[in-house]
Amino acid sequence: MDDRLAKALRTQGGIRRGLYSLPGVFMFGPMRRKDRELSSAEIEALLRDGEYGVLTVVGRNGFPHPIPMSYVYREGEIWLHGAKEGSKLDDIRADSRVSFCVVGQTEVLPEKFSTRYASVILYGTAEEVPLDQAQPCLVALLEKYSHDHMVKGLEYIQRAQDKTCVLRILVQHMTGKARR
Repeated sequence: MDDRLAKALRTQGGIRRGLYSLPGVFMFGPMRRKDRELSSAEIEALLRDGEYGVLTVVGRNGFPHPIPMSYVYREGEIWLHGAKEGSKLDDIRADSRVSFCVVGQTEVLPEKFSTRYASVILYGTAEEVPLDQAQPCLVALLEKYSHDHMVKGLEYIQRAQDKTCVLRILVQHMTGKARR
């Protein structure tokens, strides 16, 4: 890692405060296979309709820590929920930089030694959402995953809200790619 980037990431003036690129520091390169690049509308559709995604946090041990999660895409942000304690939250509290990946529309093509797919990878920072602002996310998750059970789901939210943490990913960079 470039020394300037490493220093910026360790300081309060780094990525957490909005310094997303440094002069002469490579942050996100161009997509190599432009012929497979998804349009903005295709990216939005995959994020909206995706069944699950993989949140990757910077582990406190320095290794990437990937976690498969249900999610909802709202207003240009990824919203997640989970327990109020655990290694995922400890890692995010130590370093809020994350990536999130959604893969959909997959089909193995054995005769071509390949796979048809569409995917989105995004990078950003994760932040905890205060409990008084978390309700819309939790309701959106219910609508996405349990829309036939809204009454029971709303009751569940009320019972579990003191044990639930909602996270929001503020997206800084996003790409989509597909093999059609």
